[in-house]
Amino acid sequence: MAFDPRREDYQRLALRYAQSLPKGDPVAAAKAFADFGRRFARDRDTLPQSDADRAFHLVAVAAEIIDYQLPFSSEARADKLISRGRDLLDEAISLDPKCHDAIRMRASRLSPSFDAQFTFLQEGADEVLATCQAARDAVPDDGDDERMALGRDIALRPYRRWMAALAEEALICGRNRSCIEAGERLLEHDPSDQADVRFTLALAYAKLEDQASLDALATRYGAIVPPRAADDAWMGIARLALAHKNHDMGLARQLLERLIDTYPGYASALITQTELPDGVFARLAVPPYSEDELILAVSEATVLLQEGDDKSGRGVLGSWIARTTAKLHPEALTEAQEYSTPYYQQGGKGPQGGDAS
Repeated sequence: MAFDPRREDYQRLALRYAQSLPKGDPVAAAKAFADFGRRFARDRDTLPQSDADRAFHLVAVAAEIIDYQLPFSSEARADKLISRGRDLLDEAISLDPKCHDAIRMRASRLSPSFDAQFTFLQEGADEVLATCQAARDAVPDDGDDERMALGRDIALRPYRRWMAALAEEALICGRNRSCIEAGERLLEHDPSDQADVRFTLALAYAKLEDQASLDALATRYGAIVPPRAADDAWMGIARLALAHKNHDMGLARQLLERLIDTYPGYASALITQTELPDGVFARLAVPPYSEDELILAVSEATVLLQEGDDKSGRGVLGSWIARTTAKLHPEALTEAQEYSTPYYQQGGKGPQGGDAS
């Protein structure tokens, strides 16, 4: 999960600070930069920064509130958090009218429907790309190739988040081919898949029952950074869904067991099937192969799990997964039965392994 708003906020100011240091004296520069961390944490306003940097800091604070506090807050706190997040995004846009992260996040809170948000994102994609490419081209060449590469990468991230959000919104709306078009456009732009859009694509290919394209997607995992096998929960659920659609119940069971083995000790998530709100800044940053990642993938896979009529109200696939998991792992059923309300409200680990309270 590549997009951590706090880390990106730090990177932006670190780059700006490095560019402000005197050239030709590495010892003096090293001493000056040793002080950066303290100033960033305690006296941020003393650091060199542009209005765009200040706007992104507000975005990072808003993301922390909206994505990591609001979903797990009490009803009494929710209104205050919503208001605070909205005010931060409004201020960010006033500082930088081209702060596309803030524009996108604000629209997600105001759009009257998923379809309206999809249209907004689709219509704005080319403008966002042009703005980000201009910002990339404006990154100064200070003689340090590594710093210049990072600066250019940061400049393009708002576009990557925009397109990842477009793909996710299309999937939610049932526009599976539009989802694939947006996801493939993003992968062409960034084969390393910083936005993890391949997870969304896996679900879309399963929706379309396109086994060949799902297999082709798995082979492309070799290009991602950092490297990761095609055994994540999104890919696992997509493969399982296709086997189930094809009535190959033996294979479906094998794939379910493989998924459980990949996330050992977390099978209860496949029984509870908790739905979480989507991250507004980006997909929530959670550790690979963690319980939180499995919960997140199951939540996003609701589009597959809840297909078809079923007495349980879960959907045919969702009901089968829950029932079969309970048979395979009775202890997971016992654990799941302890949670009568959503997982995170029962003291589970929040995103990034933190406490949910």
